[in-house]
Amino acid sequence: MKTHYKQFMARPLFFLVLLATIAVVAFSSCSKDDDPQIPHPKTFVLVHGAFQAPYAWQFVKSKLEAAGQQVVVVELPGHGQDQTDPSTISINTYRDKVITAINEVKGSVVLVGHSLGGAIITAVTDSIPGQIDKLVYLAGFVPANDQSILDLTMMDPGSLFGPALTFSADGATASIANDRIVSVFAQDADAQVQKLLMDNNRPEPIAAQADKIFLKNPAFAGVPKYYIETKQDHAITIDLQNKMISAAKITNVYSVNTGHCPMLTQPDQVTQLLLEISK
Repeated sequence: MKTHYKQFMARPLFFLVLLATIAVVAFSSCSKDDDPQIPHPKTFVLVHGAFQAPYAWQFVKSKLEAAGQQVVVVELPGHGQDQTDPSTISINTYRDKVITAINEVKGSVVLVGHSLGGAIITAVTDSIPGQIDKLVYLAGFVPANDQSILDLTMMDPGSLFGPALTFSADGATASIANDRIVSVFAQDADAQVQKLLMDNNRPEPIAAQADKIFLKNPAFAGVPKYYIETKQDHAITIDLQNKMISAAKITNVYSVNTGHCPMLTQPDQVTQLLLEISK
């Protein structure tokens, strides 16, 4: 009788333990399905081009952040609100400003340069290749070793950029009149973007465009490089872009059918490309 009683009392305990085990397993399985691991966000460092400032990245910055990414926009010396004496600015001045911004970031970054910014990110990556996850040129200059932006622009007779320039008396800056800046940079822009270009137009420090880029670090070649070409570009024509892409042996190439500033005129498309490249 006692034996039967013990068996009877043990059964509910056995079933309780069994049900508890099943519940734990089911909860764990459900939790894994319902709470997937969120990918660690990338950090994008965005570098603007000549005759522009951080405002040029404002739309893309907002969209990248909305997608959960970290974004740093660098204001180059002599641009935007920065009042650095133009006569003191060199390509290395720009390089060092970007390196300082990257050094404040934890981990490696996706480094993006537009136009003039392409030459700058080239110099940056040669200096700190280990901190660059991917290098992205957006209608950017891609200088080879011992080559300057000026050298590259001399290879681009179809560009509207050079003919639009007016130089200051001391030669330290160049200007583009408001009635020409839209046709050079963003002939495809809407009224809002045209106003942004004109409202933020200021003389450009010019000496850095004649500075040679010297590539000394063998590790530079190992950094993955991407190019987003702008097929209707009036500032850096598609012909020059293709020459630079070929010379640099960049095989990861994307195209947008825009003028020189797709981050302003087609920010959705640029954002999606950057997210795709960053994967």
